[in-house]
Amino acid sequence: MKSLRSALLATALLAAPFAATPALAKSAAPTAQPAQSEHDQLFALFAKSDEDSLKRNPLSALFRGDTRYADRLGDYLTPEYNNAERKAAEDELAALLKIDRTKLSPTDQIAWDVFKYDRTSTLKGLTPEILALTDTRPLNHFFGFHTFYPTLASGKTGIPMKTVADHENSLKRHADYVKLIDRSIAKFREGKANGVLETKLTVRNMIEQLDTQLKLPVEQSPYWEPVKGMDPALPEADRTRLTADYRKAVGEGIYGANTRLRDFLRDEYLPAARDSVGLSQMKGGEKLYSLAIENTTTLPYSAEELHQLGLSEVKRIRDGMEQVKNEVGFKGTLAEFFTFIRTDPQFKRKSSEELTQRYYDIGKMVDGKIGEYFAVLPKTPLQIRPYEEFREKFEAGGSYQQGTPDGSRPGTFYFNAYDLPSRTTPGEVTLYLHEGAPGHHFQISLAQENDKLPAFMRFGGNTAFAEGWALYAETLGYDMGFFKDPYSRQGTLDDEMLRAMRLVVDTGIHAKGWTRDQAIEYMLANSAMGRTDATAEVERYIAIPSQALAYKVGALTIQRLRREAEAALGKQFDIRAFHDQVLNTGALPMPVLEAKIRAWIKATKRG
Repeated sequence: MKSLRSALLATALLAAPFAATPALAKSAAPTAQPAQSEHDQLFALFAKSDEDSLKRNPLSALFRGDTRYADRLGDYLTPEYNNAERKAAEDELAALLKIDRTKLSPTDQIAWDVFKYDRTSTLKGLTPEILALTDTRPLNHFFGFHTFYPTLASGKTGIPMKTVADHENSLKRHADYVKLIDRSIAKFREGKANGVLETKLTVRNMIEQLDTQLKLPVEQSPYWEPVKGMDPALPEADRTRLTADYRKAVGEGIYGANTRLRDFLRDEYLPAARDSVGLSQMKGGEKLYSLAIENTTTLPYSAEELHQLGLSEVKRIRDGMEQVKNEVGFKGTLAEFFTFIRTDPQFKRKSSEELTQRYYDIGKMVDGKIGEYFAVLPKTPLQIRPYEEFREKFEAGGSYQQGTPDGSRPGTFYFNAYDLPSRTTPGEVTLYLHEGAPGHHFQISLAQENDKLPAFMRFGGNTAFAEGWALYAETLGYDMGFFKDPYSRQGTLDDEMLRAMRLVVDTGIHAKGWTRDQAIEYMLANSAMGRTDATAEVERYIAIPSQALAYKVGALTIQRLRREAEAALGKQFDIRAFHDQVLNTGALPMPVLEAKIRAWIKATKRG
């Protein structure tokens, strides 16, 4: 995400804002302290905010490779946590407004703007009215600790599992997980009593996820991996004790909590859950969806505006698909062409191993071109892996898990090998460009690696920028010459169509009352997606409203800014410099990004 501007923080040591001053000799006259510059005030605020946030959100620290708070998960879903987050946002916003923005450098002004946006957005989500709609639906099949934690606890994500202390921290996190699951049950009950309910669809999926996990013997679960991989150099007495503690913490603690959650969802919550799938059909859901759109797109769109934008984009992309169909000489309708791609054996992979090798080959192909488009490359390595079996059924076609800033844990491009016959080959290059390089891996790794940025810009962000960049990265396949083959071009059009359809389908479900089946059929009618993928996509939109809207909104913004720069700069336009400008100050809200790129265009023309 960033090649980052060394200019951002030439003095970014971020000294502690409340450091004690040295004691003075009694006979000495008081010495006036020089006033802190606006830059120093700003970055002192950033440093304090980040440190305070890491204490409240220990997992954020853990994923950075910071193990100071590795013995806890956090007290999420408690009034204490929400109150602390709210007070922090209020205090930090007040402190920011005392810093004179006009006296800051242009880059520091961007940081000021992003911090203000971030703190203001946080407060909007922490009102009692909104928390009554969100905290009371703490889990769903797409986003929840019950699916996230097994991978975290496995020790295969770079979380330290070497020393006795590492294992004891892991066991303490297990205890926190149990508390979190029990709090989730209590929150679901609170929502049920107040008429704020999840959908039957998401609840059934969660029950199936939990059933799948609980069927595994403890020794075959991800939770047992730290025991299998325990360092034989550890004292035998410690290894024996830790093994017994893991067996109890997993078998009685985690499995017990997951059983309680599964039984509660199945026996108590499911009968009361909503038959409808749209957020606007839930109590308070219409207001929540409007806020979600604002949060994910960073722009003041209405659901209707996005729906119409989606319909327009779907039509444009269909025209491109018609051209591909004609180019390959397919005789039939576009719908029949989609069926041909879904079903013809030439578009299938025979095994997970073959699919893995294909992604390695694509990676090498991209590596050969990437230097022509980017001046700065991530130091963090990128690895390629299929999803684990326990979660693959409910995952998207691919995703990215960030590495650590120091590169000790690589970034991971996950692909989905579940139900291979339903998956097709034309979109493979596009998926790699999006999730791997130069998509999420570049955007996230370059940001993290740039210690000149304040931490909230290195590690934070927004969906419109992150997913908009990744979708824009797909289109670089045209520049790199990867889509000359018509079927590869169909694959990238199909993926672009997916993001256009999301505008239509997400707003259709959550603002217009569309059903699950109606949404699936719309996606099948307008793309070559298989039914398995279309179903997973629609159920994802049901679970996390508005997130899917951000892809197209962000990508269209970046594409428009590139066209503006090309037109204004002519021969002065440098694609590597443009990409650097987009990425080198982190994941910006769209209005901040637009202002930055336009200022860069003016400066380049003058320069």
